[in-house]
Amino acid sequence: MGLYVQKYGGTSVADLERIQDVAKRVSSYFQNGDDVVVILSAMAGVTDNLIDMAKTISDSPDKRELDVLLATGEQTTAALLALTLRSMGYPAMSLLGFQAEVITDCHFGNARILEVGAQRIRDFLKKRTIVVVAGFQGCDPRGNITTLGRGGSDTSAVAIAAALEADICEIYTDVDGIYTADPNVCEKARKIESISYDEMLNMASLGAKVLQIRSVGFAKKFNVPIHVRSSFSEEEGTMVVSEEPAMESLVVSAVTHDKDQARITLKKVPDQPGIAAKIFSPISEGGIVVDMIIQNTRSGGQTDLTFTVPKADFKRALEIEKGVAVDIGAEDVFGDEDIAKVSVIGVGMRNHSGVASLMFNPLAKENINIIMISTSEIRISCIVEEKYTELAVRVLHNSFGLDRED
Repeated sequence: MGLYVQKYGGTSVADLERIQDVAKRVSSYFQNGDDVVVILSAMAGVTDNLIDMAKTISDSPDKRELDVLLATGEQTTAALLALTLRSMGYPAMSLLGFQAEVITDCHFGNARILEVGAQRIRDFLKKRTIVVVAGFQGCDPRGNITTLGRGGSDTSAVAIAAALEADICEIYTDVDGIYTADPNVCEKARKIESISYDEMLNMASLGAKVLQIRSVGFAKKFNVPIHVRSSFSEEEGTMVVSEEPAMESLVVSAVTHDKDQARITLKKVPDQPGIAAKIFSPISEGGIVVDMIIQNTRSGGQTDLTFTVPKADFKRALEIEKGVAVDIGAEDVFGDEDIAKVSVIGVGMRNHSGVASLMFNPLAKENINIIMISTSEIRISCIVEEKYTELAVRVLHNSFGLDRED
């Protein structure tokens, strides 16, 4: 017997028929003697519909009230699953985020979890009750309802699993695991049996959409094993766990891509102390995340500085930097939205030489120009023209031997 925390995404609870399927899966665990805590997302499309509804009232809805509205999506699915389980003869109780003692900070729309009390969940588990928790939500110390941002139900699930010291956190979605590349881009992509927290963190930050990055961070911090699997089949999925020695044998585990990128270049910037702070402080104050940064030194005490931002923030960031350029005496500011980031990731990279050549040479043979490069201990990322994204993924997937079944 074990304690399972199971999270089901929006497509897994898209309608009453799917909710009934989830109830059957949950009840099978309960029948085996396991304790089960279920974390649910809203039905597919519901959150977007609620946002659209709010924006018909105001272009900039009050963030506190918007969180109250959005939290109703998960409340609905939690109640429906509990009702379904009860109709099948199983003891079930639904809880909202604040009832599960998910305490967050006060940043409406993108709150961060401070702690999970979970005493009420423990009390129900002692009574052999299936606990169904509305994901994506919590409350701040003042008692306000908060939401955790996109993918927040993943974070809810892992945080609750950590608080309960669960044996495993199962993340059910519409894919059957984590792949060596996006199967929609690379037909030879293969499912990965297990992957380390660090690799998954990099994959999540570099374009893979299977797991929310904050949930992986939680899992690593509290050593919560995650099993990513499909709610549409009984197949084993992918385990996300602490790094194991066997993982070192594979240089690269996966190739990811991210088209949500734009770059901005400031030309002929004075090469002086404090200039970088003047360039990036206004961007930070605007809440814009900067990813890759490259500086090319010129003669005459000048430099060119290029950085990337999310595509949605491109126009705002460009306007900010036009003002900065005047202030610091840069010659010009320009940008480009037609780019993408392609990355190779693997814990084995830290102990292997020749990784760079395996990445750069195949791209060169396909006449794919590398615009920017960024590296870490377990990943290399390149910015390329967006039109070459899929080709670059397939070429690198083959170059690192990820096409091979063995």
